[in-house]
Amino acid sequence: MVKRLYIIICMLLMFVSGYAQTSNQFIREGNKLFSSKNYAQAEILYRKAVDKDPNNAIANYNLGRCLQQQKKNDEAKKLYEKAAKLEKDPLRQSSSYNNLGTISQGEQDYSKAIEAYKSALRSNPDHKNARYNLELCKRKQKQQQKNKQSSSKNKSDNNKDKNKDKKNQSKNQNNNKNNHQKNQQQKDNQGMSKDNAEQLLNAVKQQEKETQERLSKVMRQPSDKKLDKNW
Repeated sequence: MVKRLYIIICMLLMFVSGYAQTSNQFIREGNKLFSSKNYAQAEILYRKAVDKDPNNAIANYNLGRCLQQQKKNDEAKKLYEKAAKLEKDPLRQSSSYNNLGTISQGEQDYSKAIEAYKSALRSNPDHKNARYNLELCKRKQKQQQKNKQSSSKNKSDNNKDKNKDKKNQSKNQNNNKNNHQKNQQQKDNQGMSKDNAEQLLNAVKQQEKETQERLSKVMRQPSDKKLDKNW
């Protein structure tokens, strides 16, 4: 009975101790874990810090960094944006925008990255990383646009070539069809000419045969005609 009561008291003390911790205390404990690259455990403490004080800019910023290290970029971007709005210190505000830009840059969303880096420089004009990344993203954006235009042009040219090939194929098919019809017609005409020639030749032979038969018959008959007198 005493042992059970002791356990209950310990649990209550742990709960009260945890509840009594401030947002900044959770942040400090989370920072130790983050430095040891124990990002999963650090995330838990940073979330507790945010739960304690949702408007704590540092808690939101640190949680965003922790999530970015774990490739949870969508939520990290929201936290950086929130931290930038809550932050009063221009240097820390600049860091929020800079980190937001690094995520967009990694996603090759150069337009958003450029806007984020510009915001970082407005808060802190001396932010060297933001300035360097801004110029880099501008070059990357131009190259990206150039590649898109080239790809679009190649696609258009390919479509033209395909249409041209289809037209040529259709034209060739029509030519082949016409040539086939002509060849067939020539064959038919040749066939008809040969047949006609044979028919005409046979007709001539038959006519000549009949003529010879008539002459032979006449020659065989006696002649009873008298010559007319001379005048």
